[in-house]
Amino acid sequence: MIDGLVSIITPCYNGERFIAETIESVLGQTYANWEMIVVDDGSRDNTAQVAASYAARDGRIQVVRQENGGTAKARNNAMRRAKGRYIALLDADDVWERDFLERQLAFMREKNAACVCCSYKHIDADSNEIQHPTTPMAKITLRDMEVMNRIGCLTGLYDSARHGKVYLHEELKSIRDDYAYWYDVVKLSGAAYGNPDVLARYRVLTGSTTGNKLSLVAKQYRFYRKYLRQGLPSALVNTLRWGISGLGKFS
Repeated sequence: MIDGLVSIITPCYNGERFIAETIESVLGQTYANWEMIVVDDGSRDNTAQVAASYAARDGRIQVVRQENGGTAKARNNAMRRAKGRYIALLDADDVWERDFLERQLAFMREKNAACVCCSYKHIDADSNEIQHPTTPMAKITLRDMEVMNRIGCLTGLYDSARHGKVYLHEELKSIRDDYAYWYDVVKLSGAAYGNPDVLARYRVLTGSTTGNKLSLVAKQYRFYRKYLRQGLPSALVNTLRWGISGLGKFS
């Protein structure tokens, strides 16, 4: 573990269209002590080649290729290679503002926290802003996480010096593996803290897994039941609350 180093974990599958913008947002960070591990999850397009072109120019970027196994497997592949004290999960179509790392690390020190997140914008495939920004709760407890994932995956930052690395659950088959990850982090940390500043941009794609909320209702319910081991009434109520929240956010 290298103190001060941020390990940025980026899984990608057929992300040729957006990966360059994502990497550029990392290269432009005002905080320069980072490594970016891009794991190409068996893409059929030129994702790996685009990422490799950046790795050839900047030694802080490394590209790993694997057979298609899903986001959890790809993230764990990168997690095992990560050398940084701080862990961030940045998907291959999302974007950080240039001072994301600097301000989130400062916020983490201010709160003396092991986990922080922040507000984020929503953008479309053409990077146009849509909807209203999502603002996190000021303090996120495990009880809050049992209702729904309160941490925008692209905004989370975890200090692994506190409790060690946290790995993702590959048995979830890339469905809610990010939710399970941040749930586990909050469970270890006791709480996460939300920065109200808007420091990231989350891409909403028509037809994507996260964009098509209605198709995820059953999977969300199963996650509550099987992973969080909630009883039937709690799982139904939380699925309803999650669905209402999603409709409000993405309608």
